[in-house]
Amino acid sequence: MDLLVEGIVQALAWKPLLFAVLGSFMGIIFAAIPGLTVSMGIILLLPFTFHMASVTSMSLLVGVFVGGMTGGSISAILINIPGNPAAIVTSLDGHPLARKGRAGVALGVAFFSSFLGGLFSLVCLVTIAPQLADFALKFGAPELASLVLLGLCLICGFAQTSMSKALISGILGLSFATVGMDPIDSIPRFTFSVVQIQQGVSFLPVMIGLFAVPEIISGMRGSAVSLPDFSTRLRDLLPSPGTLAGLWKTLAQSSLIGTTIGLLPGTGSAVAAVLSYNTAQRRSPEPESFGKGKLEGVSAPEAANSAMTGGAMIPMLTLGIPGDPVTAVMLGALTIQGLAPGPLLFESHGGFVFSIFGSFFIALFLTIIIALLGIRLFVQVLRVPPGLLFPSIAVFCVIGAFALQNSFFDVFLMIGFGLLGYFMQKFDYPIMPLLLAIILGPVFEKNARMSLILSDGDPGIFFRKPISLTFLALALVYLISVFLKRTSFWRERSRA
Repeated sequence: MDLLVEGIVQALAWKPLLFAVLGSFMGIIFAAIPGLTVSMGIILLLPFTFHMASVTSMSLLVGVFVGGMTGGSISAILINIPGNPAAIVTSLDGHPLARKGRAGVALGVAFFSSFLGGLFSLVCLVTIAPQLADFALKFGAPELASLVLLGLCLICGFAQTSMSKALISGILGLSFATVGMDPIDSIPRFTFSVVQIQQGVSFLPVMIGLFAVPEIISGMRGSAVSLPDFSTRLRDLLPSPGTLAGLWKTLAQSSLIGTTIGLLPGTGSAVAAVLSYNTAQRRSPEPESFGKGKLEGVSAPEAANSAMTGGAMIPMLTLGIPGDPVTAVMLGALTIQGLAPGPLLFESHGGFVFSIFGSFFIALFLTIIIALLGIRLFVQVLRVPPGLLFPSIAVFCVIGAFALQNSFFDVFLMIGFGLLGYFMQKFDYPIMPLLLAIILGPVFEKNARMSLILSDGDPGIFFRKPISLTFLALALVYLISVFLKRTSFWRERSRA
């Protein structure tokens, strides 16, 4: 308890507090602008931390991390262009709500869900970090491969009309995921002697292209759906206490899922968002309403996304194993400060560790305050004339795609996938399975092949591990349930 108080006092000093405010604001901005990401924000700010005190530097980076997990929902809800991979799922119900004139309510639910999810993961971080880290150690390559396979199977849940079209989209995404250097043998695959794609198809230009370019084309052609008028009064924009109270089950289960996924290195927020969204949809009395503007469809991925931050910091601090790219950069920042993450960090620098917890707590409050104060400004984006809005979005998209590797090839990649996304939407092929397969495919391939190497090619390794077997069973049950549901749907339709 004394260490907790000491850590909070250190985090509340004027310098760490000032940089926590700056970090939270920068995180929201980086995640909300199409083409920029939290990882990019952390990397750009890292050189400025070299000469800072350790508590101050971590306050800045934690602020960016927490703010970025919330800010990605802003562009996803308002203009259907996700700011981070998890916000891809948020856009499924968030943007339809904006089109119904409920953009403020959708943003409010996203902000509060993100705050409560992060708070849940912080409690886990403070109270049971060592125990949760021990659980994460039980996940080897077979368990991670089975978990990601479950996430890939859940892609079927994003089929609004045709299951076959969703599967085609997912298979196409897995095909793109194989482009680049082989993760095990380092042999070029499907690169056609193009050096720029030896590192694989980067998901950032793909994500920008698939979501932004179709919207830009539709907007410039005047075929974008016009948004209804809505009130800009703060009390009409924010969700009511009753609305938030009705989401408590979704918030609880999504926060638990997000924290658990954050514990597992190499999974990331996309897996957490997909699993939480599908769980909320399956447990809903009205699962068919998801994808049409359901508040639970906004709350679930945002709570899981934010909860993932605390979960990802647990293995980073207790084991020195980063849970995602952002915590990998934070791990580097700790090393630069002369601090070695691991069990000894809690013993030798206990006050500093708890100052990180304090910074996390402060960043959560700062983020929701900044987000709520700016909510009236955010919704005004919907009132910008399309002749100004869509060219501006196009400029940000080009800058974001180019800034990743300072490569015009990524800009052309963005345009190419954008045209693909436009025609997919035109012919009713869902984009979500394609993008999620590109993100999750490399993770699955790497862990699946490592598992087979460990077992000398014996696939039974996936069934001999209890945790892996559980995930495979869940995937099979889910696929069977989806098939039976679709079969009964078509039978009823044929009888009608």
